[in-house]
Amino acid sequence: HDHGHGHGEVPVVDLRSERFDIRGELRNPFAGFSALRLRAGVTDYVHDEVEDGAISTTFKNKAYDTRVELQHEPIAGFKGVVGLQTSQRKFSAEGEEAYVEPTVTRKVGLFVLEEYRLGDWRFEGALRHDRQTAEAQTTGIERSHNGTSASLGAVWRFTPGYQVGTSFTRASRAPSAEELFSNGPHAGTQAFEVGNPLFDKERSTGVELVLKANSGPFRFSGSLYHSWFSNFIYEQPDGTEEDDLPVFNFLQDKARHYGFEAEAAYDVVKRDDLTVTLDMVADQSRTRIVQAGPDANAPRIPALRLLGGIEANADKIGLRAEVERVAGQRRIAAFETSTKGYTLVNASLTARPWGAEKDVALIFSFNNIFDVDARRHASFLKDYAPLVGRDFRATLQFGF
Repeated sequence: HDHGHGHGEVPVVDLRSERFDIRGELRNPFAGFSALRLRAGVTDYVHDEVEDGAISTTFKNKAYDTRVELQHEPIAGFKGVVGLQTSQRKFSAEGEEAYVEPTVTRKVGLFVLEEYRLGDWRFEGALRHDRQTAEAQTTGIERSHNGTSASLGAVWRFTPGYQVGTSFTRASRAPSAEELFSNGPHAGTQAFEVGNPLFDKERSTGVELVLKANSGPFRFSGSLYHSWFSNFIYEQPDGTEEDDLPVFNFLQDKARHYGFEAEAAYDVVKRDDLTVTLDMVADQSRTRIVQAGPDANAPRIPALRLLGGIEANADKIGLRAEVERVAGQRRIAAFETSTKGYTLVNASLTARPWGAEKDVALIFSFNNIFDVDARRHASFLKDYAPLVGRDFRATLQFGF
């Protein structure tokens, strides 16, 4: 439930979503190849935005995606895969808040990933080429983008259980249909959004440093990263209003994105009948728009997050308690408001009546136990709608 800390008129959402996936693998399909893997999926998503008891806007998103990989036999010490990935997305918004006309987006990508080992070193490389075509069906406007991405990396296992790695990437991303063709009121963001069909693809150059450890009861993974963007896509208001909403234009500028991620776990107890683990997650990032004057903060960038938990698992029962602390965000874009920090306390109980070997579980979750007012800075609606308050959920999980 929403415990009522929010203000403003945010529509109720009635959501219906279906997803169907298939996966398969064929061993030794052709001479020179050790495996053929296929993954395909279909998504049918519909949601209605309801205001004053009536449907004001219906959003539909029908999509399919396929991925085919061929794993080749080692060639001069190199191991890797070549593959093809395709997708199609049909999106439409019908009603008062139809901020973008019906669109069809088609993507095709070809890729190759290779790995070479030499003693305690592992070298990795990847190359991918994508083509995207986005068509606005009402106006007939069509935009196509081609992009090539590449990465090189090296990992050194300097002692058993510990390794350090670095990678260099050159990536590109085609703009989405919404970034190209939006031109209308969007209740989901409380803005009148205006895209730009002349956008170029988004390109970036990045470096990353990674440290991993797996030694007895202790596990750790941490990374530092920095990316430099050309044609970075973001939204910014122009000071005008349409349909009683502020007008936000999609723009492109140079930008820098950097931050860190870290997670660790320690098994306090490790027995055949019981495992007790302490774990921690921390992450923070910043994005700066490079303009003529001093760099400006990009909008909706999350603040520092720390999460610590304790988890106990036996054969038929599991318990978990966690505390998540999100710092306040005051490094904001010119048009944003700052966001206060908050602390969430969650707990869960998992019952496995037939033991851990059977994929049947009943999960009881208790979230936001102290009913705090929590607002994610990355949300378009943080000033109107907080996160869900105290809630209880029961989930039956099974596999076959």
